[in-house]
Amino acid sequence: MNFRQLDLNLLRVLVAIHRTGSVTLAGKALALSQPATSNALARLRDFFEDELFVRAPAGLKPTRLCEQLAPAVMAQLSSMESLVTGHEEFDPAGSKMHWQLSLSDLGEMLFLPELAGELRKQAPDARLANISVAAAQVAPALEAREIDLAVGILLPKHRGIRTELLFREQYVAVASPTWRPNKGRSGPTLTAQQLAEAAFVVASPTATFHGSVEQMLTRMKLQDRIVLRARHFGGLPELAMGSDLLSIVPAMYANNLRQRYDFRVWKIPDAPSYEVRMVWHSSTDNDSAHQWMRALVQRLFQRPVL
Repeated sequence: MNFRQLDLNLLRVLVAIHRTGSVTLAGKALALSQPATSNALARLRDFFEDELFVRAPAGLKPTRLCEQLAPAVMAQLSSMESLVTGHEEFDPAGSKMHWQLSLSDLGEMLFLPELAGELRKQAPDARLANISVAAAQVAPALEAREIDLAVGILLPKHRGIRTELLFREQYVAVASPTWRPNKGRSGPTLTAQQLAEAAFVVASPTATFHGSVEQMLTRMKLQDRIVLRARHFGGLPELAMGSDLLSIVPAMYANNLRQRYDFRVWKIPDAPSYEVRMVWHSSTDNDSAHQWMRALVQRLFQRPVL
């Protein structure tokens, strides 16, 4: 195999098929016809003397050789793109960038309004989308450039992934203004006994960075006190306000709720803290547009870590 004989444009096809699992979808992503994409795959198979992709029920499945090639090629292509475009000065006022972020449903409620407001002021022609990505898939999605950055309870251990701590947070309890613990004094902090006699409503989103709420209650041996599970954090205010249920939420969310609802908020004894981080791929380190977006996220949401 002679590398000089390889058309480097074919590598973009390799990466696209690996990402989509489909010749048709890869062609659409690259603005190529289906026959042209199939022809490119045939040339790749000839060059590498390997099938590269085999048919499976869920789409095209990469061979072992392809699994070795595709991530490395993807990283090199991303680095080349950043090298070519990164030196250009970014002008947000004239930008038509289509930003793709990954936020949990709670992150969308807490971060997206303020971020969107700033974008409308500084980059009115830009577009912004929140892409649902499970926490375990954030690193591959960043590597494939399916998303530009993610914000959440994330600490991926993948090569080429950068993270920056935005703030540390703790959980608190919220309930309607008429809620009182069954026993003991109603102080600023609920006791372990008061928590053990409460009934809880928790949010259990399918794609979330906050599965740790239920994990915390399990560690406190309170999982049997969960009487209602909602799919999204957005449903908690009405559920808690209209019932005798106590909800465990991040303190930032509780403060946000208090601006709109007459909630009572209690501290929790020995409540575990967690870290909210911004995560991106190293291939965008020197890209001026991505640098601007990361700086914006830092300015809006980063808090001193005590």
